[in-house]
Amino acid sequence: MKIRHAAPALLILLAGCSSTPDQDSTDLKISTTEKPVVAAKAATESEAAPDPSNFKPSAAFTLRWRRNIGNIGFSTDQSTNPIVHPGQVRWRMKNDYGDMGNSILRPVVLNGSLYAANAKGKILRLKPDSGEPQWRVDSGITITGGLGAGNGLILAGGEKGEVVAYDESGKLRWQAKVSSEVLGTPQVAGEIVVVRSGDGRIAGLNIANGKRKWLYEHAMPALVVRSSAGVTIRNGTIFAGFAGGKLAAIDLASGNLKWEAALSEPRGNTELERISDITSAPQVDNEVVCAASFQGQVGCFNVSQGGKLWAHEFSSDKGLTLSGKYLYAVNASGEVFAMSKSTGSSAWKNAQLGTLHTAAPVVLGDFLIVGEKEGYLYALRREDGSIAARFRTDGSPIQGASIELNGGLLAQTRKGGLYSVTLH
Repeated sequence: MKIRHAAPALLILLAGCSSTPDQDSTDLKISTTEKPVVAAKAATESEAAPDPSNFKPSAAFTLRWRRNIGNIGFSTDQSTNPIVHPGQVRWRMKNDYGDMGNSILRPVVLNGSLYAANAKGKILRLKPDSGEPQWRVDSGITITGGLGAGNGLILAGGEKGEVVAYDESGKLRWQAKVSSEVLGTPQVAGEIVVVRSGDGRIAGLNIANGKRKWLYEHAMPALVVRSSAGVTIRNGTIFAGFAGGKLAAIDLASGNLKWEAALSEPRGNTELERISDITSAPQVDNEVVCAASFQGQVGCFNVSQGGKLWAHEFSSDKGLTLSGKYLYAVNASGEVFAMSKSTGSSAWKNAQLGTLHTAAPVVLGDFLIVGEKEGYLYALRREDGSIAARFRTDGSPIQGASIELNGGLLAQTRKGGLYSVTLH
């Protein structure tokens, strides 16, 4: 059974069935004595829906360059040489290379070069300052997770559990296979590549050849949210969220469990009501690890022992980010919140983007950047959550979080558009 949620890449899976009706998102309820600052007033029954275009600009986006993966063509004979190098690039007006489908893919920077991919298996290397293509390779897989990078390798995961590793010249170094579809970004830490698959398993692969070193398994209920949760690695520990609101800390070297904590507990009478999955990568610093669950809670834990510091009712399928003293989170309705990482008290809330199903937020200087389903980038002021600027891309959803690039930002759209922008 698959239930298509408002977010394009969120599917709820149950073995043995084919389809069910749509399910509404769960709104956020904050259990705190501190009243939040509301940057944009939410709609009520007597008021019109929030209008994100109704704001006074106090900053501006500037486009550095744009490329569309679908418009980058190459004239070399791919049958004998799958890698294309400089001097062989020409431009095509249109093809289908840019389609991201439901894959949540992000570009990545490695040693001064930019890499991007699409769901159809194409991986590109580009110059970060201009977007000029340097080479392209066809991985031969349907890419569902990536891109990851580290130690000279660029990594992508596929819908059949494939993991491919290319070097910086575009040469395939190794290909491995894990137990099921790779939805999160493969992560590199030291001599280990960490890959999470859709069946709740996390594999540690040898970075030299892709051979498995260890496997961590977590029990999965019959009904789960299909998400690109991935993992976060810090100081030799892997942090991962699972179905049922469980948060785990796993030793990087051995794959052994260090601690497990419950962010939220399933509630309700039906399997749908009892879904409480952590659907995005935990956010970690030297003090806390924070996570959010769908139809569950948002909260932070002690990073070393897993003791719960605080938690509030929350529902998120979008993701969150941690910066300084604050945790920034987007709920399932697209509302953006700033919370104290130490107490969970709310600093502000922006409900103006609530109908646009925003992606995970990204911090850029004094701003919080969110992309949304109509292809806009919005810059919110971190001090109060007010909208400062917006930028329109190609009109297709920005499904994944953008990345920082040379003091600015790089966003990738579902159509395969790459937009390098600055904010001032």
